[in-house]
Amino acid sequence: MDVAVFSTKPYDRACLEAANAAAGRPHALRYLEPRLGPATAVLAAGAGAICVFVNDELDAATLAALSAQGVRLVALRCAGFNNVDLAAAAALGIAVGRVPAYSPHAVAEHTVALILALNRRIHRAYNRVREGNFALDGLLGFDLKDRVVGVVGTGRIGAVVARIMLGFGCRVMAFDPVEEPGLVAAGVRYAPLPELLAAADIVTLHCPLTPETRHLIDAAAVARMRPGVMLVNTSRGALVDTAAVIAGLKSGRIGYLGLDVYEEEAGLFFEDLSGQVIQDDVFTRLLTFPNVLVTAHQAFFTAEALAAIGEVTIGNISAFEATGVPRFPVSREG
Repeated sequence: MDVAVFSTKPYDRACLEAANAAAGRPHALRYLEPRLGPATAVLAAGAGAICVFVNDELDAATLAALSAQGVRLVALRCAGFNNVDLAAAAALGIAVGRVPAYSPHAVAEHTVALILALNRRIHRAYNRVREGNFALDGLLGFDLKDRVVGVVGTGRIGAVVARIMLGFGCRVMAFDPVEEPGLVAAGVRYAPLPELLAAADIVTLHCPLTPETRHLIDAAAVARMRPGVMLVNTSRGALVDTAAVIAGLKSGRIGYLGLDVYEEEAGLFFEDLSGQVIQDDVFTRLLTFPNVLVTAHQAFFTAEALAAIGEVTIGNISAFEATGVPRFPVSREG
């Protein structure tokens, strides 16, 4: 099958080429650097399938343009699908497949890296030492042992985070509509979200983005948190109302903020903008806080995760070509 691969970076090409080669090169992969949107959908001309990532735009207009060119499959090389108008895809007869789990350990371990770096001010200490400043003032951290960690969402990634934090000796609370018996047996206590927010020293988010979870952390949620709380989001940017979090940082209610995602990250993340002026004033305001650490959607970025993404994506395309259904399809019900 001819596949147009949008938002291509060198590492995308490497993992997809390796997976396609391992499968006997059944697909002709055409790599495109631009992000997919209404204006770039024409680049998929001649392709039966497209392969896209988290910041590609698959609204009704884009999908209609793709359908008119003969595209019948959207192969997401990610787990999230909030950027796809699934109702429009279904109406057009376009199947959607995704990579439901590539490496939960990759994202979970990056989450813990952010927690440790924020707590011990590693980002600030690194810059100080490079400038010849070896003073310790302003770098005081705290023991993780016995601290309360609130894990919001205990799917594959959240469950790994919970187990890692138990290993540090933390008391772990969790919020999820579905309790994981194995976590309960390990010592995790499930609680309603307001109770978790009020009790946790560290809150870490691991939820899908749905209409119900959009801006889950808003001004009201911030107000419920303990003063000086650490908030970490490696899941979906729009789980957090950025304006509310900035207000929480200014008031001191939020003492530490770690982000690997940002609700307006499209056009920022995955690009080298070092020679440009960043036009997003909200994002640049975030970067002015010394207690904020932002990474550019790299939590997934391990060799193991990329290999899994390539393998599952090629498998989805092959399954669709053989049966009309990707191996891991996405429906409006998820």
